[in-house]
Amino acid sequence: MTVDASQAQDVWKDIGEHVQFTVLKLKRQDQASDREAIQEFADRYQAILRSLKIRDADPKTGRSSLKASFGFSSDAFEYLFPDAPKPKELENFTGLKGPKYSMPGTGGDLFFHLRASNEAVVYEAQTQFMRFLKDIAEVQDETKGFRYFEGRAIIGFVDGTEAPQIEDAAGYALIGDEDENYINGSYAFAQKWLHDMDFWNKMKTEQQERAVGREKFTDLELEDEDKMPNAHNVSSNIEIDGEEQKIVRMNVPFSDPASGKTGTYFIGYARHWEVTKKMCQQMVDTSDFLLTFSTLLSGQLFFIPSRPTLDAIADGEL
Repeated sequence: MTVDASQAQDVWKDIGEHVQFTVLKLKRQDQASDREAIQEFADRYQAILRSLKIRDADPKTGRSSLKASFGFSSDAFEYLFPDAPKPKELENFTGLKGPKYSMPGTGGDLFFHLRASNEAVVYEAQTQFMRFLKDIAEVQDETKGFRYFEGRAIIGFVDGTEAPQIEDAAGYALIGDEDENYINGSYAFAQKWLHDMDFWNKMKTEQQERAVGREKFTDLELEDEDKMPNAHNVSSNIEIDGEEQKIVRMNVPFSDPASGKTGTYFIGYARHWEVTKKMCQQMVDTSDFLLTFSTLLSGQLFFIPSRPTLDAIADGEL
């Protein structure tokens, strides 16, 4: 069986205009009841999305801007589906350490990534989801993001230049024949960064470019000798067996500007968690320049089931 993007959830590079990330923690009061609730939700989740896509459809194109993904952490998967084989690379992210900086692992059970051109659609989707989940789970983190000018990251640089093009993305984002139980699923790594924007904005543009490894306006990559040794596009670029590895990644801005709290919610979808994990490890090993003015608030790995796997959950077959 080959990868089929039509069977996957929305694990593609599309920041959207309005974005919401939600991490829930299961209360774990009754395993059998929790399992039944998740089975019902797996069915309701897809029905809610179908309905909202009809309600959100553009009159001219008939298309909706709503995109969504939903998944489980390793702990949640083992708790809810104890008799099912676990996705081969699914594990709890417990954090990574480097010589100077580290990335924390902060837990969480259920993960949602919503985006649409209309905030009302995002609101309605998450509100309806919670009608079926509020009795069994509580909010661990809820972050609202937005599309910045020209789709740039909040630090002003074009986001995701190294992410694969849409026509190539499935091979990098979706699990293949290596895990036949979960083909067309994906591994999502979610991480919340808080930036010292005063520090960043006081840097001259030329310094920022050397720190990122690209020209700020044109997005052209700098020559290697013009980059800082720990430039972001150096630290986050990895090879395995001599081949450059890619994931589908987005850096979504969020902010409470009056209080000065501004950051990036990073989401990376990958066929292999190993690739994302090695990328993060290299960032801390080389002290990626972005870490010098950032505080990492969260980090966890989630498995994003394919739509047929969600159907199997709904039918009690997992």
